[in-house]
Amino acid sequence: MPSFATRIDVRDIEPTQRHPVIFSTFGGLANGESLELVNDHDPQPLHRRFELLAPNEFSWSYLQRGPELWRVAITRVGRTQATGSCCGGCGGA
Repeated sequence: MPSFATRIDVRDIEPTQRHPVIFSTFGGLANGESLELVNDHDPQPLHRRFELLAPNEFSWSYLQRGPELWRVAITRVGRTQATGSCCGGCGGA
């Protein structure tokens, strides 16, 4: 089981803020660090969004598959960006 840098229980977050919070948290992870996502349904739409926005940068592992509680480990992998530099992909400087 991975060691988690943080746990995000999206059931406690306003729906419009869930993806921004998750992607912001993921963006702060170092290679090999994981976040644990907790939800009340299968977060497949989020998985597809990760595939679109962060291809080859994450691994996705189900820790629990419902029916009432879903837990997913999202781990940062393949980050090649040098420390202190910005790829510009997020629009930041």
